[in-house]
Amino acid sequence: MNRDKFRRAARPHLPKTFSRLLPHWRRAPAHAALLGLLASGSLPAAEPEDDSDSLQMSPLVITGVALDAPLTVVTDPRIPRQPVPASDGADYLKTIPGFSAIRSGGVNGDPVFRGMFGSRLKLLTNGGEMIGACPARMDSPSSYIAPETFDELTVIKGPQSVLHGPGASAATVLFERNPERFDAPGGRVDMSFLAGSNGRFDRRIDAAAGAEQGYFRLLANRSDADDYEDGDGDTVPSRWDKWTSEFVAGWTPTADSLLELTYGIGDGESRYAGRGMDGTRFDRESLGLRFELENIGEVFQKVEARLYYNYADHVMDNFRLRSPDADSSMPMPMASNVDRRTLGGRLTGTWRWEHYQLVAGLDYQTSEHRERSSTYTSASHGMSMGHHVMTSASFVDADDYPWNKDADFHNFGLFGELTRHLGDASRLVLGARLDRSYAEDHRDTLSGSMGMSSWNNPTAGKERGDTLPSGFVRYEHGLAGIPATAYVGLGHTQRFPDYWELFSSTNSMGRTSAFDSIHPEKTTQLDFGIQYARGPLEAWASGYLGWVRDFILFDYASGMSGMGSSSARNIDARIFGGEAGLSYRLSQHWKTDASLAYAWGKNSSDGRALPQIPPLEGRFSLTYEQGDWSASGLWRLVARQTRVAEGQGNVVGQDFGKSAGFGVLSFNGAHRFNRHLKLSAGVDNLLDKRYSEHLNLAGNAGFDYPGDTRINEPGRTLWARVDLSF
Repeated sequence: MNRDKFRRAARPHLPKTFSRLLPHWRRAPAHAALLGLLASGSLPAAEPEDDSDSLQMSPLVITGVALDAPLTVVTDPRIPRQPVPASDGADYLKTIPGFSAIRSGGVNGDPVFRGMFGSRLKLLTNGGEMIGACPARMDSPSSYIAPETFDELTVIKGPQSVLHGPGASAATVLFERNPERFDAPGGRVDMSFLAGSNGRFDRRIDAAAGAEQGYFRLLANRSDADDYEDGDGDTVPSRWDKWTSEFVAGWTPTADSLLELTYGIGDGESRYAGRGMDGTRFDRESLGLRFELENIGEVFQKVEARLYYNYADHVMDNFRLRSPDADSSMPMPMASNVDRRTLGGRLTGTWRWEHYQLVAGLDYQTSEHRERSSTYTSASHGMSMGHHVMTSASFVDADDYPWNKDADFHNFGLFGELTRHLGDASRLVLGARLDRSYAEDHRDTLSGSMGMSSWNNPTAGKERGDTLPSGFVRYEHGLAGIPATAYVGLGHTQRFPDYWELFSSTNSMGRTSAFDSIHPEKTTQLDFGIQYARGPLEAWASGYLGWVRDFILFDYASGMSGMGSSSARNIDARIFGGEAGLSYRLSQHWKTDASLAYAWGKNSSDGRALPQIPPLEGRFSLTYEQGDWSASGLWRLVARQTRVAEGQGNVVGQDFGKSAGFGVLSFNGAHRFNRHLKLSAGVDNLLDKRYSEHLNLAGNAGFDYPGDTRINEPGRTLWARVDLSF
């Protein structure tokens, strides 16, 4: 493979948000800083003598995350983790058992939980939803999330909550920033810098200042990397450069009240070995308003209101980060520009009685999608020739064309969640939700593969709407005689088809629209599990068994992949699986951790496997910790996947064959010098193994990859990170 083919002379200009606070040592090798630091800590080191100081830092590197409560995982996304994370939400979520991602290269994967994808996962940032615009989800919602700019990450498994919006049949994922509180005028600054193999360079700052009456907070993050090399030393096109900035202003007139305004922007670029185009603009603008009032009265105790506005402006093209492939269906430069504008809000109240707690409220969201594309125009005839290459044709970029609105979405929901405490050891939780969802089709025409043909849209100007109920009941019980809590819950949710399911496909590979033929998806799922903790042993397990009526499945035309070659239809499906983990302290300084995750799915309508289901995965780590030092080894084992449905999948990926199993060994370590300074370092894929994930995009011929080739993961990767706190 010709590696020079993948190199670029220069990068497009991006705003320099916190990009030059240190010398630009992005291309300097990190090897010297890493020799002798091939380890991690999954345990905090001993606290310094002054344990009252709020600036203490733990030499901690996350290698896995366990349950915090029944069906709930809570972690701090600012803590270093292994493998070294990409600058998006999908790769960070892979730390949590049960999560995987559809991979397309170095960054901007699409998260998958228990084999479920897309809007079956509800991803919220500060209570708002950032929805991507690309018809093939190149800018997945998680690609706009910089995990380290948030204080807390919460995952609620299954349809076991109704508080955070409709349709979350697989899980609800919450990235949150906590309000700042200052008893007296003061401030703080937290910074981190990471350098690693393949030109990796990250820098982050989080600064806050305030007093008892309010605060200001500034967050800035930038991450970039060159193309990485796989275990065979072959270059994989995966270069990226992303940045984000957030400004937060809060007013706290009393200890029980908060009014907070957030404004954020970001942009970036990334190229993909598994796509025919690269992402050359990920322009984001976000605005949020939050109001909280607590301790109102004895019964009505809290009210919370949130409003949010999110805008995504995304450009895809085949010429800025690569050279057009003369033998492909896009032999000349072309570009597509899409955007999505989302506005929403939520109002909740909390009531408490002696044995009851009720959280109830309403939410609303409206979203508009637009598109525009580049063309070739014949100079001799003055005619638009679409994407075809014609003699004497000139290229007109997408920015020179007006926007065309193609879709509108609206949702209004009412919800309530009641908790009944049954003594000290048990509780019953019930939730109900009712949503009214609408979608409107503004397309005049539909297009075939790569836009080479078009026909009149039979649903042009039509609107569809559905009233969708959801609910759950869950019982949690502390077992007598042993320190364990068991739970069982039954949930049902109905999910309105999303933009990609209604607008990115036909319904039968023919010239018809999926807009009026795809039914809402209906999931009924039993969740169950147990948590145990006594002495040196902590263990947990969570399982699920589900039935999905009208599961939305994508069929792909034979030998084709990518946008324009798929159709969507409804099937019935069965799913089951679970996750389990344990942690055992061998001695004062040694601890071992292990976790397993398994998912299974069947297409009951066709009598075959459900596609895009990740294989069995296990993680095993051994940690040594003493004083301010910690070190650990992580062994990740993934089984081969033989249950596949070739030619079927979702809007992003499809099954194109069985996958081989693999094992990856990694080490990392950390040392806290004092309360202000911590160093973490590690090596991922120590043995430089060549491997690829089962959930993966097929290779793109423009980079000399056959269409049925998985994209290999990075080979041996060295990294070092410095955390500073003042």
